[in-house]
Amino acid sequence: MRSSLLLIPLVAFLAPIAARGIGRWVRIPVVVFELVLGIVIGPSVLGWAQPNEFIDQLAELGLVLLFFVAGSEIEPASLRGRTGRRAVGTWLISLALGVAAGLTVAGPEVAIVIGIALCSTAVGTILPILRDAGETTTPFGKAVLAVGAVGEFGPLIAISLFLGARDLGASTIVLVLFALLTAGAIILANRIPKGALHDFVETTLHTSAQFAIRVILLIIGVLVALSYVLDLDVLLGAFAAGIVWSLLIRDADEKSRHAVESKIEGVAFGFLVPVFFIYTGVTFDLTTLLETPTLWLGVLVVAVCLLIVRGLPAVLAAPPGATPRDRVSFGLLSATGLPIIVAVTGIAGDEGLFDPWVTPVLVAGGMVSVLLFPLIALTVRGERVKRAAGAIDEEA
Repeated sequence: MRSSLLLIPLVAFLAPIAARGIGRWVRIPVVVFELVLGIVIGPSVLGWAQPNEFIDQLAELGLVLLFFVAGSEIEPASLRGRTGRRAVGTWLISLALGVAAGLTVAGPEVAIVIGIALCSTAVGTILPILRDAGETTTPFGKAVLAVGAVGEFGPLIAISLFLGARDLGASTIVLVLFALLTAGAIILANRIPKGALHDFVETTLHTSAQFAIRVILLIIGVLVALSYVLDLDVLLGAFAAGIVWSLLIRDADEKSRHAVESKIEGVAFGFLVPVFFIYTGVTFDLTTLLETPTLWLGVLVVAVCLLIVRGLPAVLAAPPGATPRDRVSFGLLSATGLPIIVAVTGIAGDEGLFDPWVTPVLVAGGMVSVLLFPLIALTVRGERVKRAAGAIDEEA
């Protein structure tokens, strides 16, 4: 345990340095280095870091914060109109295609698990990538985030409906109850007078009170606890908490709002989220893949299925006027999936639905998507932006 407590912070320290160093030649997301270095120091390679309960709890908190930040970045307005309708429609197409793909290799129960895994989008993973690329405020970035929000929230609902201990009818009732309670919290966040709250947030930004962070932790705690009580996936509560907080703070002074966002992102992306990705690498069962080399073909198949099942339908939600290159980039980002794949395979594994080799194949396929898809997408998108900037310079 002591070695893990030292090595995981060390890897978290080295990952952005490596990303920056290699970034002179090619932009590789820092999460790639976190995953790869986690595998290297884990039991499957060097064996320096071992899974333990304490780090496991920190990693789970990291995943919760990842989904909270993803929820807080979602603009409700972006889910209305054409973008919202297409985001929902393309996700339903992806779910149907994913289940159909699962049925070709397994029975209905396992096919549902595979379908949920393949129809996910790791919006929490691509969010910092889009932010670093300056895309979060562009029509392209907003459309990606809308598709990603549905691609993350939709699978969480599907997990709660189909992978719980209850039957479908009871699960639906519980989910509706959670939705009503969350909707009540959202309505309350929209309607309560926020002047005093915003003033208190602003006056404690640089004091030991840190009221904004305490409010955020309270909202996360309440909705995650509600998820526990209702036997739903806790990530559902974390995502909903992000939406509630964004509505509470949206009318605050812009400087104060950015300061709060910076603080929570510092805790998330500076501490707990890297722990989640590094620990995912540490706990990854590379040994099974190495002992059975033919399973690597399955990893490739999963990555290709993510492109076909999730990436191709999502292209239909690209913003109007998107070029072919934009659409390729859009599909690749939409097909990037890992956190939901880790969550759904973990649940299925606990319930004994899978053979031992299935989980590493699905998770490795998700890792491949995180390793390659954003890199290719940014390259395609970056080339387009550079050419556009060059054209403007020539015209000037």
